[in-house]
Amino acid sequence: MISIIIPIFNEEDTVQELHRRIMETMSRAGEEFEVIAVNDGSNDQTRERLLSCAPLTLISFVYRMGQSAAIDAGLHAASGDTIVTIDADLQNAPEDIPKLLEKMNEGYDFVGGLREQRDDTLSRKVFSRFANWVTRKMTGLPLKDYGCALRAFRKDFIRDVHLYGVMHVFLAVIFAARGARITEIPVRHSARKGGKSKYTIFHIATDIADLLVIQFLYRYVLRPLTFFGGWAIVSAIIGFLFAGAAIVLKLLGLFHFTQTPFPIIAVLFIILGFLLFMLGFIAEILLRIYYEGRKETPYKIKEVLKR
Repeated sequence: MISIIIPIFNEEDTVQELHRRIMETMSRAGEEFEVIAVNDGSNDQTRERLLSCAPLTLISFVYRMGQSAAIDAGLHAASGDTIVTIDADLQNAPEDIPKLLEKMNEGYDFVGGLREQRDDTLSRKVFSRFANWVTRKMTGLPLKDYGCALRAFRKDFIRDVHLYGVMHVFLAVIFAARGARITEIPVRHSARKGGKSKYTIFHIATDIADLLVIQFLYRYVLRPLTFFGGWAIVSAIIGFLFAGAAIVLKLLGLFHFTQTPFPIIAVLFIILGFLLFMLGFIAEILLRIYYEGRKETPYKIKEVLKR
């Protein structure tokens, strides 16, 4: 089954048309599917208009929690093994959903939409290009459009994951870290038919912060001592360099230890290095306690073949 998840906040002008077009598109495709709308605390007539749509599973938050939380709620309510996400603003065409599913049939686990011809303001295009460039540089994943809301993926790769902040933007990064086959295909993009964009320049900062969290979780979470130990060594080296500089200045008769801040800076960096090392050591112990206590393994098996 295919589960189509729609995170929604104040989209009263478009939700009924979106539902109608999804029903028409998926009926023609001949696939078994369900539509899950997650009302993210809308304060307009969004909920009332969704109640007129059927078939539909409607999840409503008490108050606004954000798009990641809405997608997360939809994921854990979904019955399908294949998930499709799409925004409710009709900037992405639901008629492109079969294209994503067809591409997945080629063996891909995640297929993202690529908005080659974006019908957005110049500022949105500039911010998006910058954010995509930063993400490519930080992750090494050669996708061109991380922020497209139209995407299809296999639920198994994210079944045990919860989304926070703006982590939905980096679903492709999470899938890549879990060994999924990833690609993107061109999809249509249109101007908004109603409502207003919820994305602002301030979201770039939160996007980058969440990307750093994802990078840490999936690159170092199973070996925290590598991360903290590396920075501990860097900190200790800086501390010893300052200590050496203070000694040299003393031996040359230029400055006494009390006349420069170098000794204090040296001590601070050496202590910081020790604390970072201990933090990594404790994290390693906690990680082992976590997996042993839950009787789980940190690895995931894709398949086992016997011949």
